[in-house]
Amino acid sequence: MKKLKQIYWKWTAITFIAILIITQVFGFNANIIYNIGLTLEKYNDEKLTKSVISKSGVTLPVVWGDLGKQMIEKGIIDADKFEKLYSNRNEIPNDIKKLLYNEKNGNIKINSENAGFILNLLWAFGLSNKNPILEQGPMANPQYRGTQNFASTGGWILANGNTMDHYSNYNFSILTQEQQKLVEEVSKNIFRPCCGNSTYFPDCNHGMAMLGLLELMAYQGVSEQEMYNAALAVNSYWFPETYITIAKYFKNRGVLWDDVIAKEVLGSSYSSAQGFKEVLNKVSPTKIETIGGASCGV
Repeated sequence: MKKLKQIYWKWTAITFIAILIITQVFGFNANIIYNIGLTLEKYNDEKLTKSVISKSGVTLPVVWGDLGKQMIEKGIIDADKFEKLYSNRNEIPNDIKKLLYNEKNGNIKINSENAGFILNLLWAFGLSNKNPILEQGPMANPQYRGTQNFASTGGWILANGNTMDHYSNYNFSILTQEQQKLVEEVSKNIFRPCCGNSTYFPDCNHGMAMLGLLELMAYQGVSEQEMYNAALAVNSYWFPETYITIAKYFKNRGVLWDDVIAKEVLGSSYSSAQGFKEVLNKVSPTKIETIGGASCGV
């Protein structure tokens, strides 16, 4: 009996030690696998980021010329207010100062550092350039009780005087019927992740800025496809985490970001707030802390 007890405890001890060893070994391996998984995920996210957000920036197919100077002269942009706003944040980059004050600017170039500045310049232009979309589109619908109540109008606090005095008031880029038709068609197909509206209803700063960009591109003879490509690049700088996540969604479906159809990605299924919510049901969001973006205000 005593011998049986000894055998029992011997094998119990051996079994316990074996279980302990197996648990530790497999637990250690699980940690390694988990850490490798995290590293690979981070690597893939960084690779996706580079494909969506070019560090060197993107040159847009529009010449800015002296539009900044003109908008300052007309009071759409109060230079002192603009300078003061950014003196409390960070220094205005030289390229933005040139867009504000110089007369012979070339093409606009957007990057992670100046995306917010470009947003404000295009916002001011979209707000002030005379266009039927602003005067006859959803912005003018009486049900909203006044055009001045939208974020894209009431939120523009960098004007000299009353913002609405500048609303659709200047003939910077008067479009032909064909160009206007193109802007209206394209604007109805471009959404923004901050809300559910298309650019045709530019009730926030991103929508108004995008409308301004579309008007400039149409006025300067940019093709429809180029307009969508430029709009996707700009939206990606304004909403970087959103579009990197969308890129991950497409990658999981076997489509590289360079191969996506810009018009499709900019549509409501992906780029509206509701559409992106559906994307998040199928892929985890991407968090990239080092990339800027552009907020829903000045």
